[in-house]
Amino acid sequence: MLTEPRSGRLAAWGNALIAGLVSPDEAVHRIVGEDALHRIEGLPGETGQVGLSLGLGRLRALGVTGLRLALPAPGHPLGLSGPPDFNARALEAEEAVVASGGRPVGLVPEVFEAGPEGDVHIEVVWHCLPVRDAPPADVPSLGEAERELAEALREATELLTRLDVAGSGPVAQAALEAYRARTERGREVLAPGYPPRAVRVLELAQRVGALIDIAYGPGEAAGGGREHGAAVSASEIAARAEVLRPVERTARRAQVAAYNAYVEERERH
Repeated sequence: MLTEPRSGRLAAWGNALIAGLVSPDEAVHRIVGEDALHRIEGLPGETGQVGLSLGLGRLRALGVTGLRLALPAPGHPLGLSGPPDFNARALEAEEAVVASGGRPVGLVPEVFEAGPEGDVHIEVVWHCLPVRDAPPADVPSLGEAERELAEALREATELLTRLDVAGSGPVAQAALEAYRARTERGREVLAPGYPPRAVRVLELAQRVGALIDIAYGPGEAAGGGREHGAAVSASEIAARAEVLRPVERTARRAQVAAYNAYVEERERH
């Protein structure tokens, strides 16, 4: 959860473009980020793949007025509304964008590595599929998300202290320092047009996500170790995951609420 989901960038900067707050070039630059290329496949009225700028323009021509983020996980279709085919693809990718207004469509990213060894770059194809025109699943309001996050942050901090993760080795220390460096760089969060509360909620959700990543540790799947915290046995690692799961769920719900705040506020008015 330390990295911004591609679907989040597409939703945020796509919304800014639809609202006329940024140019197409700026929106595409922000969405693509450090990837080499993004294209859209399956857009109604288009054959084959089209560039991101043309694709976003096509969505506007179809009457799309906003873009929402979905971050589903097994057993938790967060931000999805169906049908099952779209939900399955979104769950496999662990993210998706759902269009609001106009033609009910959704976009699911597929990521490819291209280029020779030593010069590999990332290309993304967004698959455009029909979606059900229904309210997204389990997305809280910004106020609800902020309240839940405050409690989740306390729980995550207490858990890290109990597991002695924060001071337990070079891996955890490096992760903490990397997170602090990112927050101190003054990076831009969300895009023009979003309310300040959405920015605040997203920053808090990312902070909770950073603590979760540190608590899990990069070597956990292989059995963990002292460098990943005090929990070292398989049963202790399983217990840690059980405690972290609801905290992680809360952080994901808050992320979706923040990215979707633009559309929610526009529809309220």
